[in-house]
Amino acid sequence: MNHTKALLVKGCMTIFVLFLVLSLSYGVSFFSVLLLSIVLCAASYLSGDLLILPRTTNLTATIADFGLTFFVVLAVSAWIFTLDGSVFMASLISAGIMAAGEYGFHLFLASHILPPNNQLRTSEYY
Repeated sequence: MNHTKALLVKGCMTIFVLFLVLSLSYGVSFFSVLLLSIVLCAASYLSGDLLILPRTTNLTATIADFGLTFFVVLAVSAWIFTLDGSVFMASLISAGIMAAGEYGFHLFLASHILPPNNQLRTSEYY
C-alpha cells in the first residue's frame, strides 16, 4: 500500500510537470503526455527511487533521475512528438523541473515509504 501511495504522488507530479512543459509549451497531446508519464514514472521509481536512493545520497539519486528523465523525454520526443528541433530544450526543461520535484519526493519517500534501515543519506560520508 505504501508503494501505491508513492507511485500515485510520483505519477501526479510527473503528469503535472510534463503537461506544463510538453503540452502547454510545445503542443503535445495530453494522451501522449499521459503515456510518457506512465513509462517515465515506472522506470524512474524502479531505478532511481528503489535501487539508487537507498544505496546512495539524495543528490546522487536526483542526478540519476535528471539523466533518466532527460534521455527518456529526448528519445520519445524525437521518435514520436516531432517538436520542430526544440526536442533538446523540451527535454532539458522537463528534466530540470522533474529533478527539483524529485529532490523533495526523495525526502518524502525516505521518511514515509522506505523502511527505517534505508534512511536517507545526506552526504557521501555516512
